[in-house]
Amino acid sequence: MKWEHPPIIKIYEALGSIADGRIQITGTTAKVFSSSGNKFYTVKYDAVSHAVMVNDNGSFYKGYLGYPALAYLMLTGELVYQPSIAQKLKGIAWKDINQKFNNNFDKTLEFIMSKQSVEDRQKIVEGVDKIDAQLKIKSYNLLGEKVQPPEGY
Repeated sequence: MKWEHPPIIKIYEALGSIADGRIQITGTTAKVFSSSGNKFYTVKYDAVSHAVMVNDNGSFYKGYLGYPALAYLMLTGELVYQPSIAQKLKGIAWKDINQKFNNNFDKTLEFIMSKQSVEDRQKIVEGVDKIDAQLKIKSYNLLGEKVQPPEGY
């Protein structure tokens, strides 16, 4: 079984989590802390089979590869990203903003990007588009059974 292609905002969230230093990698696994810092998601990866397991809500309930897995794949070099782009997405309270817009990802992204300069918006979009293009070429399998997401804020 394959993971679905994630909504574009999940790439932005992954970059933000990298910039915030919310990822602890140990070999082929990682803990990725939420933007609230009150819970963490677990990522496991098998490079040979291109299989990933991650227990964030989007991955568990919607079947797409969630931001914690994307962040892990970027930090381990499986997906190429620009650290300078990630830094432009540092310190964003993703959970709070998503809740403010009732999980309407388009509105959340519009709000976040409205806080960026025109030049930075262009750089961010270009960087995210490059990552998205890699995801469209690559295919990731589920690694085992889906795992229930953590509860809490």
